[in-house]
Amino acid sequence: MADFTNNEFTVALNNYFKTLGTLAQQLVDLASAVINTAGSLLAPITKSATGLVGSASNTVTQVYQGAAAAIAPKK
Repeated sequence: MADFTNNEFTVALNNYFKTLGTLAQQLVDLASAVINTAGSLLAPITKSATGLVGSASNTVTQVYQGAAAAIAPKK
């Protein structure tokens, strides 16, 4: 390290921090891509789940109404 001049040390240090900055930016980009992908996957799943709950609710209501009609006294 005795052969290093101040200028060479500065260049090496700048390159080191530039590499760290690039790695940090790539990490942020990767996290952003993962979040965007998860968001785009969750939207259709949520929509399907909501539709399924609505259908199940309608089915339960129809079964209840059918049972109530069968039990109700006839006029």
